[in-house]
Amino acid sequence: MGKGRLEAFSDGVIAIIITIMVLEIKVPHGFDLAALRPLIPVFLSYVLSFIFLGIYWNNHHHLLQAVRHVNGRILWANLHLLFWLSLIPFVTGWMGENNFAAMPVALYGTVLLLSAIAYFILTRALISHHGRDSTLAIAVGRDFKGKISVVFYAVAIPLAFVNSWFACVLYVLVAVMWLIPDRRIENTLTP
Repeated sequence: MGKGRLEAFSDGVIAIIITIMVLEIKVPHGFDLAALRPLIPVFLSYVLSFIFLGIYWNNHHHLLQAVRHVNGRILWANLHLLFWLSLIPFVTGWMGENNFAAMPVALYGTVLLLSAIAYFILTRALISHHGRDSTLAIAVGRDFKGKISVVFYAVAIPLAFVNSWFACVLYVLVAVMWLIPDRRIENTLTP
């Protein structure tokens, strides 16, 4: 089957997730800049999550540009990814509302970890369907950034109970690592 519906559905879900996240930012009741101060952690958690969702959307787009068709297994793997991404507004809000306390920061990392694992599963399902010699398989290669991201998340989760800010620094490092353009798929697709 074609990949068009999968792409359109995924784009729509990610757009809704971002919309839900921004709607969780409550308007302050004050009229001066001091009224915004309590929203700083909420806004910071929103920005971080927005960046992560943008990274997933961008990489998902590139991933699907390298494939021709999908099957039922790929559809379920994609839904698995979207499930974990759909929890990002909840953990984002909880983390921001509680000033980056240990448990919300750890749960945030758990959702990021499970999203990364789900993305890996989707990638492997696509490679399995298209073959180890496919454009996608060549483009993905060893996927160092994906593997190191999982390691950072796995370290950050328990670290949140020692120092939640250090855990957040690891989350930011992963985001920065992925913001640096990854041209593997583009370079493979461009002659």
